[in-house]
Amino acid sequence: MVNKISSEPVQYRKDGTVAVITINNPPVNALAKHVRMAIADYLEAAANDHLTLAVVICGNGRNLCGGADIREFNTPDRQVRPMTRDLMNLIEAMHIPVVAAIHGPTLGGGLELALGCHYRVAHRDARLGLPEVLRGVVPGAGGTQRLPRLVGFRTAVEMITSGTPVDGAKALEIGLVDQVTEDDDVCAEAIRYAEDLIAGAVGLRVVSEMTIDMDADTGAAVVAEMRAKLEKSARGMEAPFRCLESVANTLTMSFADGWAREAEISAEAVASVESRSLVHAFFAERQVSKIPDIPADTPRRSIERTAIVGAGTMGGGIAMSFANAGMPVTLIDSGKSALDRGIARIRDNYAATRDRGRLSAEDMDARMGLITGAVGIAAVADADLIIEAVFEEMDIKQSIFRELDGLARDGAILATNTSTLDVDAIAAVTGRPGDVLGLHFFSPANVMTLLEIVRAEKTEKDVIATVLDLAGRIGKTGVVVGVSDGFVGNRMLAPYFRQCDFLVEEGALPQDVDRVIEEFGFRMGPFRVSDMAGLDISWAIEKRRAETRPADERFSPLLERICEKGRFGQKTGAGWYRYEGRAAVPDPEVEVLIAARSDEMGLTRRDISDDEIRQRCIYQLINEGAKILEEGLAIRASDIDVVWLNGYGFPRRRGGPMFYADMVGLPEIVATMDRYHGEWGDKWEPAALLRELADAGSSFKDWDAGRTA
Repeated sequence: MVNKISSEPVQYRKDGTVAVITINNPPVNALAKHVRMAIADYLEAAANDHLTLAVVICGNGRNLCGGADIREFNTPDRQVRPMTRDLMNLIEAMHIPVVAAIHGPTLGGGLELALGCHYRVAHRDARLGLPEVLRGVVPGAGGTQRLPRLVGFRTAVEMITSGTPVDGAKALEIGLVDQVTEDDDVCAEAIRYAEDLIAGAVGLRVVSEMTIDMDADTGAAVVAEMRAKLEKSARGMEAPFRCLESVANTLTMSFADGWAREAEISAEAVASVESRSLVHAFFAERQVSKIPDIPADTPRRSIERTAIVGAGTMGGGIAMSFANAGMPVTLIDSGKSALDRGIARIRDNYAATRDRGRLSAEDMDARMGLITGAVGIAAVADADLIIEAVFEEMDIKQSIFRELDGLARDGAILATNTSTLDVDAIAAVTGRPGDVLGLHFFSPANVMTLLEIVRAEKTEKDVIATVLDLAGRIGKTGVVVGVSDGFVGNRMLAPYFRQCDFLVEEGALPQDVDRVIEEFGFRMGPFRVSDMAGLDISWAIEKRRAETRPADERFSPLLERICEKGRFGQKTGAGWYRYEGRAAVPDPEVEVLIAARSDEMGLTRRDISDDEIRQRCIYQLINEGAKILEEGLAIRASDIDVVWLNGYGFPRRRGGPMFYADMVGLPEIVATMDRYHGEWGDKWEPAALLRELADAGSSFKDWDAGRTA
C-alpha cells in the first residue's frame, strides 16, 4: 500500500518501507528556500517513522534537481535555513540509507544533494556536474569536498574547474554513481535498489567520511599542473582558481575544516563582480527572446525546407548550421563551378572536424546528405525560408530579392544576411515586405552562436516569432535588432575601431592597443581581429561610408594606406602586423606609415596610458550602445550585452559593455567622456540617455526594468 502526504513544491509518499521524497518545483526543480525547508521536514518525518527503512529522493519532470535557485543569488533567501549544505548534513546523519534517483540535468546544488546521499542511481543519459564555475562561483554545499572523495582527486579537479558534466554511463565508470539504468522511471529503479539495500542489511556509505585517493605531495603536483593550465585557459578569471583552491584543501584539511573553508570561498565568489557579471549574462541570454509586442502564443510559420542563395564561405557556413541541427537545406549558386567549390568547402570543413575526432564518419555523411546543391535561383520555389548570402552590395541584393519575390511561394520568409545594409530598402523591392527581415549570421557561421534578427519596418510579428524559435533549433542565440547601418554589433564596432586608429595616430602602436584590450579580457585585440577578418572588407565598408561622412569629421586614412600596399591581413601575410605562419609580428613598415601620419597631422607622438586606451575604446562602445537604446534599435541594454558576448568576444566575466558601464558607474563614465569631449570634440559628447541616467544616479539595469513582456 502507498501512503502519501502531498504538498507543493515537494511531495512525500511511502512505498512499502521506502519513503519517497519527490521534488516538484518546475521548470528545473531548483532548491529554492521553500523546497529546502520541505525536504528537511520530510527527512525528519522519515527518520521518526520506525516503519521507514530507507529513503529515495527523486524529481518530477525533466530532472532530479537543477541546483540552487539562481534568482536567490545576492538575496537574503539564499541564507534562509536550511541552506543546501545543511540538507547534506541532515541526509548524511540519517540512520537509514538515502538513495538519490538521478535523471536529466542534475547539476550544481542538485548534484551536491545527490553527493550527500548514501547511494546514487542514475539514468544512462543523465547529466551530472558542478557548473558553478561558469557562473563565477564555487560549489558551496560540499561539492568541492565530497566529489574528490568519491571519484578521485584529479577527476574532481577537472570536473569542478571546467564545469563540464558527465553522463550516467561515465558517472558509473568514475564511481560517481552506484547503478545506471535505461529505465525512464529512475525513481522506481531507485526504490528497488533501496529495497535491495534493506534486504541485504547494507550499511550506510557516508561520502564525507571517505578518504582522498592521493597523498599531499602527489596532489600538490596535480594542483600545480592544473594551475598552469588554468593560467592559459582561464586568463583573468577568478572562479576557476577559487575552485582549485577549495578542492586542493581536501589534501591537507579534514572534511569539517575544508567544508568550512569552502563556505568562505563560495561566499567571496558570490559577492564578486565576476559572479554578478556572469549571472547577468545568464539571465540576459534567457531574456533576449522576450519581445514586448509579440505574445508568446503568436502563431509560427512552418520551417521544414530552407534554401540559401550564395555558396560562398558565409552561405556554406549557414548551410552547415542547418545540417548540424538535422534540418535539410538547399545551397544555391548561379554557376556549377561556384556551387561545387562551396560544397567541397563544406565537405573539407566536416572532414577536418572528423579528423580531430569530434565527428564520426557516419555523422559527417548524414550531415552532408542533408545539403543539396542546386544551380539557379529557381530552386527556391518550394522553400519555407530563403536566406540570401551574396556579396555585400545593395544593387546585387535588391536584384536577387526582386527575383525571389516572383519565385518564392506565398508565406515563405525571405531573409538577407547583410551585415550593414538597409533591410527596409531591400524589402521595398518586393511585393511582400512583411515577409522580409535580416538574418545577420557571424563568420564562421557554423561556429559563431550570435544571430542578429533584423526587424524591418514592415516585418510581420509571426515572422520574428518564427525566426526566434528557428535560431534555437540551429544552435544560435537570436537577438532582435532594428534597421541601422551595422545594426547593433557592427554599428558599435565603428566608433570602437575609430578610437583605435586615433590612439595609434597619437602615440600608441597596434600592439599596445591590442595588449590592453586583451588584458581587459578580449581574446584578440582590435588590430589582430581586423587582420584576421581581412582589411579589404573593412576598407570596402569605409569607402561606402565615406559618401556620407561629414567633411569636418576626424577620420584616419591609415587603413586605406595599408590596404593600398596590398596588405589585407593574415590572408596576405601582412596587414597591421606581419605574419609568420599564424603568429602576428609587429612590423616596422607599419610603424613608418603611422609616424608619417602623425607628422602629417602635426601631432607630437606621446605615451598613452593603459587606462586611456581602455577608456577610449570601451567607453565608445558604451556611448554608442546608449544611442542605440535611445533610437529603439535594441529592446534592452542587456540585449546589447548578449550581442557583444556572443558575437564580438566581449569578456563574459565583465557581463557585456552595458553591464560593465553599470559596474564602473555611469557618473564616472560621463565625467571621463566630458573630459575627452573637451580635448577631442563632439564624438565624445555623452549620449542623452547616458547623461540622463548618470544625473539620476540610475543604471542601464534600471532602464531595462519593465521592458520585457
